[in-house]
Amino acid sequence: MKKVFASIGGFFSKNVKSPLKKAFVKIGEFYIEKIDPILSKIWHALTHNFMIRFTHSHLILFSFIKIKITNKRREATLGYMFILIWIIGYLVFSLYPVFYSLYLSFFKVNLDGSDIVLQWQAFNNFKAAFISDPYFVEILIDYVMNTLFNVPVVIVFALIIAMLINQDIRGKGFWRTVFFLPVIISSGPIIGELINQGATTLPSIANYDIINLILENVGEFISDPIQNLLETILLVLWFSGIQILILLAGLQKIDKAIYEASMIDGASPWESFWKITLPSILPLISVSIVYTVVSMSVFSLNPVIIYIKDIMTGRSTVGTLTTGFGYSSALAWIYFLVMVVIILVFVGVINIRKGSRR
Repeated sequence: MKKVFASIGGFFSKNVKSPLKKAFVKIGEFYIEKIDPILSKIWHALTHNFMIRFTHSHLILFSFIKIKITNKRREATLGYMFILIWIIGYLVFSLYPVFYSLYLSFFKVNLDGSDIVLQWQAFNNFKAAFISDPYFVEILIDYVMNTLFNVPVVIVFALIIAMLINQDIRGKGFWRTVFFLPVIISSGPIIGELINQGATTLPSIANYDIINLILENVGEFISDPIQNLLETILLVLWFSGIQILILLAGLQKIDKAIYEASMIDGASPWESFWKITLPSILPLISVSIVYTVVSMSVFSLNPVIIYIKDIMTGRSTVGTLTTGFGYSSALAWIYFLVMVVIILVFVGVINIRKGSRR
């Protein structure tokens, strides 16, 4: 710190005039004479005691555990110090509430004034979700089917747009901004207003007889997700901004010499896509899939999220057992596990395809 104040003082003495320069010099002198000795003593006490002691090359814990200090460990420690506030915040405000909700899922939770009264339910909350609750399973199945249909649409659309932007065209930055802009403004209230105004649908889609023919000749189990996809196609594509940037970054990392060599060998653009482009960006496709599933699942207008929120706040009329924080926590964990299974299915399919290409 002395060197820092000395260098800053030198800068001020050369570039800043009288009043401010004198004030800063006095602050620096006060720090060096009064504060720095106190901080040095505190630092020495913290690093030279019976629990922790620093030497030039070792960290000694409790006088018998020696840890060698290397440059790599110094750099790692410095990095962890920079993100220490985030780690503490994550542990306190994210990780602890998550596991506390798992704890509450085994209880019936009643709020008695400022006290929380817990009644042990074991797995009754989880059983009630599938047996007593008349709505949750139906909503969950709709979520699974819509996700299985919507995620591939988002990924394919993002890949097509990324490949178009990756061409030698003018205004690449402009088009990146255009496709990323919905990500910035896609908050719950805005999307809700767009849905209410019908701005997320294609009204003319119902006029195509081929669409109606497909919907009439497949089972309700398949036709409902397809119809929902067609009705909210613009909303689905609204979620593709981040994926476009991820895939575009991957496409830009592919060496163009590989494409030139394939063209010399007679490969068509279609073959180059399947043999070069797609295998090169498969890891980024996996990342995009994970991001897409998570972003769609935690979206504030997701019916499952709304239903769990209504259960938690007591606005649902499902029954005495199936209300409150305990039951809503159980639903949230079931929902989380289903979301994880969907991610594993998609990533598993990608990895199987990747392995079959080797």
